[in-house]
Amino acid sequence: MRTFSEAGRVLGELELRLMEIVWARRSPATVRAVLDALPEPQPAYTTVMTTLDRLHRKGLLDRQRVGLAFQYVAAMSRDAYHGRIVEAALSTLIQSSAGPVLAAFVDAAAAADARNLDRLSALIDARRAAEARQGPAADTPDDDEGTP
Repeated sequence: MRTFSEAGRVLGELELRLMEIVWARRSPATVRAVLDALPEPQPAYTTVMTTLDRLHRKGLLDRQRVGLAFQYVAAMSRDAYHGRIVEAALSTLIQSSAGPVLAAFVDAAAAADARNLDRLSALIDARRAAEARQGPAADTPDDDEGTP
């Protein structure tokens, strides 16, 4: 089974539904608690159990055995998960075609909410400030290929 870091993909429909339930909880969840939180028609208990186990093996859930059952908690926040999905998807594309990919990303961000351009600018400024304090990263190329 591939781990989350290797897969870097969006979750399947049931996986996402189960993750949303776990993310919403303030306490660990058993298979039964997750199943009971699903609307009708509910999948089989064993389907939920297998899917939670798969999410654990992918690194998205942590679990602890309590008695005969496992209790699950999210291994990362929803925001961290979304960040990793975007990073995994974009990193390969940017390496092969930075200019068009970055332009498309900026266009999509602006189309979703014009304030995203200000957010992107602030993030870029913060990143540059952090790099100035730490010095350049070891894997940063010396050339400016793909930068506008």
